[in-house]
Formats: sequence, C-alpha cells, structure tokens
Amino acid sequence: MSHTSFILIVDDNPTNLSVLAQTLRSEGFAIRIAPDGVSALQQLEEVYSSVALILLDVQMPGIDGFETCRRLKANPQTHDIPVIFMTALADTESKVKGLSLGAVDYITKPFEGEEVLARIRIHLQMRELTKQLQKSSTLLEQRVTERTSALQSAQVQLVQQEKFATIGQLIAGVAHEINNPVGCIVNNVAPAHEYLNSLINIFHLYQKHYPDPAPEIEQALINEDIDFVLKDLAKLIESVQVSALRIKDISVTLRSFSRNDSTTKVLADIHEGIDSTLLILQHRLKASGKRPAIQVIKQYGDLPQIKCYPGLLNQVLMNLLANAIEALEEGMENQQEFIPQINIHTQVSNTSTPCITIQIADNGIGMSEQIKQRLFEPLFTTKPADKGTGLGLSIARQIIEDKHNGRLTCSSQLGRGTEFIISLPI
Repeated sequence: MSHTSFILIVDDNPTNLSVLAQTLRSEGFAIRIAPDGVSALQQLEEVYSSVALILLDVQMPGIDGFETCRRLKANPQTHDIPVIFMTALADTESKVKGLSLGAVDYITKPFEGEEVLARIRIHLQMRELTKQLQKSSTLLEQRVTERTSALQSAQVQLVQQEKFATIGQLIAGVAHEINNPVGCIVNNVAPAHEYLNSLINIFHLYQKHYPDPAPEIEQALINEDIDFVLKDLAKLIESVQVSALRIKDISVTLRSFSRNDSTTKVLADIHEGIDSTLLILQHRLKASGKRPAIQVIKQYGDLPQIKCYPGLLNQVLMNLLANAIEALEEGMENQQEFIPQINIHTQVSNTSTPCITIQIADNGIGMSEQIKQRLFEPLFTTKPADKGTGLGLSIARQIIEDKHNGRLTCSSQLGRGTEFIISLPI
C-alpha cells in the first residue's frame, strides 16, 4: 500500500473501531475512522484518491452500510475502491445483497485479527494488480493507436507518392506528345504566311498586267470571291498561329504543374502554381448546360518566392480547387439564381514566424461540424465509392504540414460555403 494511502474504517461501535484500528496500525497500515455512513461519504469527497480500501459496518444509524455502499459505487470517483462489509449478519441473503451492491468480501463479527489482515492484504494486492493491468492495457491501446496511426500515415504517403508519380508521368507524357505536333504547326505557320503573301503579290501583278482575263477566269474569280478568300486566308493562318502558341503555353504549364521535384526544395512562384492549376481546371469552370460559369476572383498579394516542392504544392491546389468546384456544382442543383464563386486571396502574414497564406473560399453548400471534424482523416469521404477515395485532403495536409512545416486549416458553415487556408513559412 502506498505511503499516502490509507484504509477507511466505518463503524458506529467504539469497541470495534478500537480493535480494528489497533490491529491495522500494528501491521503498519495507515487508517482513518468514520462513525457512520454520512460522515464517511463526506470524508471521501475530499480524500477519495488516497483511500486504498474501506471496512464498512452494515448496521449503523442514519444510512446503513448497504445504502452507503450503493452511493459509493454510484459515484465515479469512488466506485473502484474495494469495500469489505463487517457484520454479525451471517445469513446468505445479507451476504448476497452486499456482494450484489459491489462489495468484494465479508468479515463476520466478532473479528479474528489474522483473518481480517489476510483478507485486507488479498484485496489490496488484487486492487494493485488490477491497476497494473489497467495501466498495461492503456499503454497497449496507446501503442496500438500509435502503430495504427503510423501505418495509416505510411500508407497515405505511399499512396500520395504513387498517385503523384502517376499524375506527373501522365501529364508530362501528354505535354511531350503535344510538343511535336504543336512545334510542327508553329514552325510551319510562318513560312505558310510568307508563301501566301508571295501568291497574293503575284496575283496582284497578274491583275495589274492582265486586267482583262479570259471570261472563264473572270467568272471563276467572281464565283470564288477571290478578294474575300485572300483576306480571310490570312486571318485563318494568324488564328492558327495564335492557337498553336496557346497550346504551346498550355504544354509548358502542364510540365510546370507536374514537376517531379519532391526530393529537393526549390524557389518557386506560388501565383504561377495557382494560375497553372486554374488553367488545367478551366474546362470545369466554364458554363455547362444550365449551370453558369464559375467566377474565379483572384486577389494576389505581393509574395516573395519561397523554397518548396512546387509539384506537390500544385497537387494540393488542384485538390482544394477541384473540391470547391464540386461543392459549387452540388450547390447549384438546388438554386436557380446562384452565382458560383471561388475567391483566391494571397498575402504575407507578418506573425512571429513570417509566412505566406493562400485562402481558397467558395460559396457552395458548406459542411456540417461533424463532417468538418473528420475532414482530414485518411479514407474518410462523403462522396460515392466511385468518385472519391478519402485520401485527397489527408495527403494535402501531409504535404503542407510534414513536407513544408506549414499548416492547412478549414472553416465552413453548412449552406454558407467553405474556406481552406494554407500557411507556408517564408
């Protein structure tokens, strides 16, 4: 028994108290005394954590031992303290009643000192063993929880690496395949334009030196509206050139977005990453059927370049923006006059640790508090099985917090939209 703990004796008989007190003190036990159930309960309110065991008389004035025991076991602070009844009632019914109320044993009066000590020692040992088992069980549960969390984290990291590698290879492959035909178009547009100008010059010379063509040629020129054809052909070639250069820019954006630089941090422009992600998602932002176009409102602050893993950050931006689009699409199903918006705001936050913040907010359906609490749990998703794995936000948080020592938080109200905030140290 601990030096700070004691045995509480509850009995209204002074002789019994004296005998028990002397017996226990002679064996080195610390004790306290209560003359009835009420005073025992009052004492326990203050010192319950130090009580190792209670010796409780059954027949007492006021509330008897049975009622005292019932109240002890009903109180979460005292319910696990072992109670040994002391009584002259040797009938089976009384013993069954006491044990059913939670007592661990009975001592029959008159007392035998050795028997009392033996029973007390047994139950003190049993309580100590129980505490050790509970402690071991708690430690085991903690280790299981920690191991499970570590395994989940490792699984998420593997999925994230595999997913990003696959996406990166796919996008890089598409960009590479686009480059060849686009390069061919871009390189051939300029000479095609020169050839057209040469043909137009020659045609004009013919018109100058042969103003009276044969009737067949004159009719063909009228039928084909050759002046319009020559002007429009020049415009078509210019349009092809603009489109080819646009595709070339998209290819560069795709390669920038899919950068496989997850092993070394490099200086990068955050706004470039946001813009490239929006470009890739452009087809989902446009109007579709009855759905109006999604407005993207950008409020960019003056951000310095920061050392980061740009490819991984782009993956986070893609996930958050795609989620915002889905929330807006779902919100538009039930609202006729609804202007869907995504607000992107960036700034430098001059806190104790200077950082940049990226706020991505939508005016979609929002989410309940219950969903928000589980939002970053691995494998948690509110989407159908064929539309979501429940890993996107978990991976996003891991990229921001583990890879970049930043922070990813979310605020949302049901029916009023959602905002994600990324904080990255400068």
